[in-house]
Amino acid sequence: MKKHNFSAGPSILPQEVINQASKAIIELDKIGLSLIEISHRSKEFISIMEEATELVLKITGLENKGYKAIFVQGGASLQFLMTAYNLLEKKAAYINTGTWSVKAIKEAKILGDVIEVSSSKDKNFNYIPKDYIIPNDADYLHITTNNTIFGTQYKSFPDTPVSLIADMSSDIFSRKIDYSNFDLFYAGAQKNMGTAGVTLVVIKESILNKVTRNVPSMLNYKSYINAGSMSNTPPVFAVYTTLLNLRWIESQGGLEELDKRNKNKAELLYDEVDRNSCFSGFAAKEDRSYMNVIFTLIDDNLSTDFNNAWEDNYIVGLKGHRSVGGYRASIYNALPIESIELLIKCMQQFEEKFK
Repeated sequence: MKKHNFSAGPSILPQEVINQASKAIIELDKIGLSLIEISHRSKEFISIMEEATELVLKITGLENKGYKAIFVQGGASLQFLMTAYNLLEKKAAYINTGTWSVKAIKEAKILGDVIEVSSSKDKNFNYIPKDYIIPNDADYLHITTNNTIFGTQYKSFPDTPVSLIADMSSDIFSRKIDYSNFDLFYAGAQKNMGTAGVTLVVIKESILNKVTRNVPSMLNYKSYINAGSMSNTPPVFAVYTTLLNLRWIESQGGLEELDKRNKNKAELLYDEVDRNSCFSGFAAKEDRSYMNVIFTLIDDNLSTDFNNAWEDNYIVGLKGHRSVGGYRASIYNALPIESIELLIKCMQQFEEKFK
């Protein structure tokens, strides 16, 4: 029986993407070879890479606007360093909204002066800071658009006099936004894009080549742009599943349709968290994430009973991160509304039994 997957990542993928990827492992497009045994220099894989990068720019509305999409390895964690290596000349500004921001700040400090213009650490990162001053002389401002651990999400983006850079790992392609607000954004694939092993970076080319340091080839964005994301052997399977998922996004009606679905799913679950006398939401209401719903039990002594309730209903991946505790329902693009409805039913039955 297929389980209801609320995992924060690697996470649920559309079933048709899994089916198509599975067939390609056996044989890719009737070429007599498996996807995972063809050369990354073959015409078949070059076509895959080119279509994937083109679809990224099409879906984000960045075609013919001076942007390039590249695929690299190392996860979003490597991007914490790469962004600073390529962009930080004197000082950079960061907004600290949780664990991943903290890690990004740590890596950037290796290469230059880092100013933390604001932080939500004072309330265990349960809100998005809104009152701060961005230095006009900063090389860029870095934000994390969605925070998987604490369940917060930017609903609007900073009006900044400098380049806006974003880690979008957990909410990319989940909603309709103006991606041209950003000069660079990146995301690990294993949430809304595909399988773990590849990272998408979208860059406005005009912001590059402005640092005076010598950037190593494998950390240099221009190297990947010039080589068509093939500075070394790319993770072919992860790029292919990303392509399949990008095609799926288009087939569903694009970001506008996914935005509606994701808001609807999240609001249904938040309504139950707020209504149910056994649970409490974690994040500030105005900053609640549509991707990661964080909630806790009012009475922790009942945690075993609630765990048994959802596990008995074939629900997986619901336990919260140790930084917060409680529960984290990650409701990415591919999670069907039926899974949300089942979780809500479990919560209601639990309340009837233990309130």
